[in-house]
Amino acid sequence: MIIMRATLPKFASNSRVKETAEENQAVVQGSIAYFGKYAVVDEKDQTVNLTMEGSTFPNWDGEVQKRIMTVTGDELKLINPTPSIGGGTNYVVWKRIK
Repeated sequence: MIIMRATLPKFASNSRVKETAEENQAVVQGSIAYFGKYAVVDEKDQTVNLTMEGSTFPNWDGEVQKRIMTVTGDELKLINPTPSIGGGTNYVVWKRIK
């Protein structure tokens, strides 16, 4: 999964390896990516565990994180009440394609 702000800056150099410190900081602080397995823990309590096999935030590698889920029709919403950057609740919404 990749989550990022809609307003990440373009690199003035037009190169992924020649960005400025400020450009790099804006991208790192404005995005996160991770992959791994997920498992529904309890359908009644609507909880899901995400096992972080790898992440652009290495402190998450190997962690199991709990999320709240809601399912409405063809939409699955994962709710993270404690995002890694602080602030408000984060939502990830998946919609089934028919």
